[in-house]
Amino acid sequence: MSNARTSNPGLSDSELRLCRAAAARAPALLEDLRLHVGLPTGGRNASALDETRERLTTRLAGLGASVRLVPGDAAPDWLYGRHPGETIPPTAVCARPSGDLPRVLLAGHLDTVHDPAGTFRELAVAPDGARATGPGCVDMKGGLVIAVAALECLEEVGVPCSWTFLLNSDEETGSYHSDRVLSEEARRHEVGLAVEPALPGGALAVERMGSGQFCLRTSGRAAHVGRDFASGVSAVNALAQTILAVSRLPDPARGLIASVGPLRGGAASNAVPDSAAAWGNVRFPDAEGAETLRRSLLALATAPDAMPRVEVLTSFNRPAKPLIPATERLANVARVAAEDLGQQLPFVHTGGVCDGNQLQAAGLPTIDTLGVRGGGLHTPEEWIDLSSLVERCQLLAVLLARLASGAMGGGR
Repeated sequence: MSNARTSNPGLSDSELRLCRAAAARAPALLEDLRLHVGLPTGGRNASALDETRERLTTRLAGLGASVRLVPGDAAPDWLYGRHPGETIPPTAVCARPSGDLPRVLLAGHLDTVHDPAGTFRELAVAPDGARATGPGCVDMKGGLVIAVAALECLEEVGVPCSWTFLLNSDEETGSYHSDRVLSEEARRHEVGLAVEPALPGGALAVERMGSGQFCLRTSGRAAHVGRDFASGVSAVNALAQTILAVSRLPDPARGLIASVGPLRGGAASNAVPDSAAAWGNVRFPDAEGAETLRRSLLALATAPDAMPRVEVLTSFNRPAKPLIPATERLANVARVAAEDLGQQLPFVHTGGVCDGNQLQAAGLPTIDTLGVRGGGLHTPEEWIDLSSLVERCQLLAVLLARLASGAMGGGR
């Protein structure tokens, strides 16, 4: 693992001490990452989520933070992957205000997309020590590890900072359970920082598309295929025709995307199916694009008494995140800090979404790819550049110190 720069004329004495404190934590950062990657928090695995939350909140409480567990809200019951009676996880809000300093909201998620019973379960370091693979190592257990360490570095060096760390457990499934508390906390703070993984090359996402979910449900009339085929009305055929209509909605040049994913229909090949369903996702660049897609999807629905019947359900829960002036100022503060550390922080636009969408929609200027560098997100090849543990910990610590000193020049 490379040792990040710890001397630079662009850094103050306290910032240099922060960098040295982060560099000294290199072995501990790796072991902390190994521990958290080994906790299988995918698949709504409540026990691993609870243990991860407890470990992180204990460390934050050790820094003087108050810890509040906010019960989660129910998600729409038609969302793909919902299970009756499933556990709704709480959101941890760990707050350590400090006088009149600018209030910074850090956001991180504990969940991953990886199967907790799968074979991809542990952090595996490459022989050269430069990379490692593991479930959630970059998305976003690496980000959680460096964020807690950065706050500990601030405490060690004696740099005051007013912060709240929000830890939710459902970001990968849309943050439905934690959406309310994300918005509430956004309104109580002046700056938002999320530790989603950096984009390729360490880039910072300054604009994001919005995202929504939809479900197509069709109803028909069951019949025996051999004895009474003419009496049947196929819900699967109706669903197929509706999916073809959805396929004509995307307009990538305008940033309008609609994609259908999982399908369900029929119980036997010798019966005309009386029900079928499909789930999909949309992406859009702004509120106008969201409304265009929403109207187009809802127009596919039929009257309740139609045969076959088509029902369309939508939830456009993550608004688009355009580059607003306050977020651009915040991004520039981060870029200057990176350059003073000898790092690069290019700005990019991405079609991906995260909790930064909700935070900024609630009025909080937010940058949300301050986590570690890596790749292969959501795959069994997910990997982390191990040098980024120290480097991005240093960047986050210096950025927090500068925000505390008023680098935003008036916040929002």
